[in-house]
Amino acid sequence: MKHLRASIGLTFFFIVGFGLLFPAAIYGISQLLFPFQAGGSLIKGPNGQIIGSSLLAQGFTKPQYFHPRPSAAGNGYDAANSGATNLGPTSDKLINGVKDPKNPSNNFDGVKDLAKAYREENGYSPTTVIPVDAVTRSASGLDPDISIDNATLQAGRVAKARNMTVNQVIAVINAHTQGRFLGLYGEPRVNVLELNLALDKKA
Repeated sequence: MKHLRASIGLTFFFIVGFGLLFPAAIYGISQLLFPFQAGGSLIKGPNGQIIGSSLLAQGFTKPQYFHPRPSAAGNGYDAANSGATNLGPTSDKLINGVKDPKNPSNNFDGVKDLAKAYREENGYSPTTVIPVDAVTRSASGLDPDISIDNATLQAGRVAKARNMTVNQVIAVINAHTQGRFLGLYGEPRVNVLELNLALDKKA
């Protein structure tokens, strides 16, 4: 009975302490110190409605908006079905894609297809060098950021569609550029949703 009581007491302690009190304390601290991040980094539109999260990519297709990286999450940018292509760098499917006239559901745009579409969409020649993030899908399929090179190459299209100068659009990109983490890790980047909202607000 002595060992049984000790076991029951420890079980109760761990359930209450680490199953209830500890999560409640962490939740309270996070809401107090980091309310925006703890709430999902949700972004609201001009009318106060939630239009997305700065942590999750959305599919933008209109010419007046910057476009995110390609996505392999579900049918594209599906937060409930996050995932990558799981194709290696030497994969023929990754590079050349798949064209199946008999079963279009098997079709897959490879890097060459995506590069061709990107150049045509943004008015560049077939030999224009484009950044890798413009033609590859991220590991999650939900990467909300693009490289500065990617954003800069899209600036001309966005400026034309919004009747702005390229320099005006570049200025918005610069204002929303995020540097390396701690000044050391990663690369400078820009959040697509926040960038597009800034352009809408400026307009």
